[in-house]
Amino acid sequence: MQRKAYVPGVAALLAVLLAGCTGSSDDGGTTDNSNPGDAGSATAVAEPGRYDALPEACGAVGRGTLDSLLPGIRLIADEAQRESAYAGQATLTFDTDRKAGCRWKVESTDAIDHLSVDLERVVSYDTAVSDDSQAETLFARKVTAAGLPAPTPSGSGTATSPSASASPSPSASTSASPSSSASASASASASASASASADLQPRLLDDLGDEGFVNDVLASSGSTAKQRMVTVAFRTSNVIVTIEYEEQAASIGVVPDSKEMQDRARKLAAQLADSLAG
Repeated sequence: MQRKAYVPGVAALLAVLLAGCTGSSDDGGTTDNSNPGDAGSATAVAEPGRYDALPEACGAVGRGTLDSLLPGIRLIADEAQRESAYAGQATLTFDTDRKAGCRWKVESTDAIDHLSVDLERVVSYDTAVSDDSQAETLFARKVTAAGLPAPTPSGSGTATSPSASASPSPSASTSASPSSSASASASASASASASASADLQPRLLDDLGDEGFVNDVLASSGSTAKQRMVTVAFRTSNVIVTIEYEEQAASIGVVPDSKEMQDRARKLAAQLADSLAG
């Protein structure tokens, strides 16, 4: 008899517990499929970058630009070889939507010229970090690795003393010798040369993409022929573009022109930046 009285009591207790756990949407309780933390714990996801693909690198450089950067390319006699030189050689990559590149090499009687264009689309795998921010971080590392020198102050030349800037006395002006005039001319020429060198030094560029820089390195190969490497890199949103333009003179003692090479590489960089912006 005690057993019969006990079983209904246990059943009643279980019914009460189940009713308290399940609840219903009508009385404001939580249903079985709901999650109390879902409503207020959503984390904002950083926006993706502007670019979700890359252009074909070998087709990104026009023939006119290649003619300028690789002067010997038009002089290749064999048509098939000339067309192959214009086409370039694509960089091996396993994901052309993330990385793409192309290489060109042309030999002439005056020099050996190399050109490479590399494009990288940066994707952040951290939902709290945008693609643009990740690309900015990677570009900052690239700038650091380039080891750009500190910019030369515009007023870093030798200061002129007050006595030197004062008007000369009549006797001093009449006694000025040809040698002193020649010395002044040489000094002015040296000052102009120093100013030009400062304009061509490796530096950050504020007129290329979101940020950019140019690097210029002159080296001698084993044969003592001069070899210059100009690198121009820039970032536009989540894409980083790197151009390497290298020239080795065919004759010993000939130095590849820094200004000419920088102008050519920067012109190409500006064209690529415009094409990406479009």
